[in-house]
Amino acid sequence: MNKIGFIGGGKMATAIIKGIINSNWCKSTDIIVSDKSEAALEQLNEIYKVNTTANNTQVVQESEIILFAVKPFVLRDVINEIKPYTSKEKIILSIAAGISINTIEELTGKIPVIRIMPNTPALVNEGMSAICKGNYANDEHAKIASEIFKSVGKVIITEEKYIDIITAVSGSSPAFYYYIINEIARAGEKLGLDYKTCLKLSAQTAFGSAKMIMESGINPEQLIVNVTTPGGCTAVGNEVLVQNNISEILFNTIEKTAAKAKELGKK
Repeated sequence: MNKIGFIGGGKMATAIIKGIINSNWCKSTDIIVSDKSEAALEQLNEIYKVNTTANNTQVVQESEIILFAVKPFVLRDVINEIKPYTSKEKIILSIAAGISINTIEELTGKIPVIRIMPNTPALVNEGMSAICKGNYANDEHAKIASEIFKSVGKVIITEEKYIDIITAVSGSSPAFYYYIINEIARAGEKLGLDYKTCLKLSAQTAFGSAKMIMESGINPEQLIVNVTTPGGCTAVGNEVLVQNNISEILFNTIEKTAAKAKELGKK
C-alpha cells in the first residue's frame, strides 16, 4: 500500500514528498498531488517528478493513502467533494490543525483516519510528529503513517486527547525556540559581537544541546549540573533565569498555547 495522494501541495506536503522519495518509501510515480496553484503543481512535477492534477477526486481515485494537507477552513468542503470516492480500503491521513478525528469521521463515514500533528522542522528532516489513530484505524494503519512521517523526522504514537498539549509542546514551540535562540544572539550583539556570529553560536549550541538530550540518555537536570561549576559563569546565568521565574514564564506560554489549541478545536 504505497500509492499516496496529497490534497494540498504546500510546504509541509512538499517536505513529506521529498522525505518519502529520498527514503525510498515509494517511487515518485506512485505519488499524485492536487492543488489550486498551477505553479505549485508545476514545481512539484519538475523537481520530484510526481503526478499532479487540479482534481481532488482524481487523487482519491488513484490513491490508497490520502493525505489532507490543506488549510483547516477548507477541509470540510474538500471532504464533501471527495466522499463519493472514498472507501474503507483507503486510509486518510490529516495534518489539518484543529480538525478532530471525530469531525473527519462524521464527514467521511467508517473509514480509517489518522490524525498527525507535525511541526515545521520537518522541512529540514528534523520534524517531530505525533500520530493519533481514529476509531476505524488499526495498528497497521498507524505503522504506515509512522513510516511516512519518519522520513521527515521522529514520530510518537499517542492518543488524540493529548493533541492540544502536543500542539503547544511540539507543534507551536519551534517559534518559542526561535525566539529564545534569537534573543540570546541579540544579547551577544548588544555586548559587542556581531549578530551573524552570535546567531550561529546560539543556534548551533541549541542544536547540540538538544542532541545531547536525545542521544546521551542523561536527563536535562543532570546535564545542567554537568555544565555548571559552582560560583562560575553558568551558575550566575542560571540564577538570573530562576530569579526571573523562567519556569513560570515557560509554563504560562505552554498552558495558554494549549488552551488556544483546545478552543480552536471546538470551532
